Amino acid sequence: MSELKIKDITQIAIIAALYVALTIAPGLSAFAYGSIQFRVSEILMLLPFYNPKYSWSLILGCFISNVFSGSLGIYDMLFGTLATAIACYLITKVPNRDNMLWIVPIICAVINGLIVGAELYFILRLPFWINVGSVAVGEFLVVAIGAIVFYFLMKNQNFSRLFN
Repeated sequence: MSELKIKDITQIAIIAALYVALTIAPGLSAFAYGSIQFRVSEILMLLPFYNPKYSWSLILGCFISNVFSGSLGIYDMLFGTLATAIACYLITKVPNRDNMLWIVPIICAVINGLIVGAELYFILRLPFWINVGSVAVGEFLVVAIGAIVFYFLMKNQNFSRLFN
């Protein structure tokens, strides 16, 4: 990664804080953890597609959010954050073209489904494939909705300049 400027660090911190706020906010946090996940903050997983520096925001935001994950605690901080890091890495390898944006929800669903599903299986002894499926479906839906929104927002030059 090239040398970060104060502006970059500020943007990374703001996006990380937004991720945390969208995860632990009352009303949203009920669906952010466990076997049925609909983590609204995962919409931000589209940002590394446009600029790899936002991977750091999401990794940090996920780690902080998983501090509040209850019974999964340290395991979620480790494995949930690992899932985000792997997904971010893979997303940064997808060519930044409109028709490729739709790969991002698939990457997020597969990685989070497998890693978080395994975490729930090994830690809470919940059924493996049911959890892989439920986590993957929730992740896919959130990120796909975000992809639709981002697809249209990025057509606006002023908005797209914020992230590119």
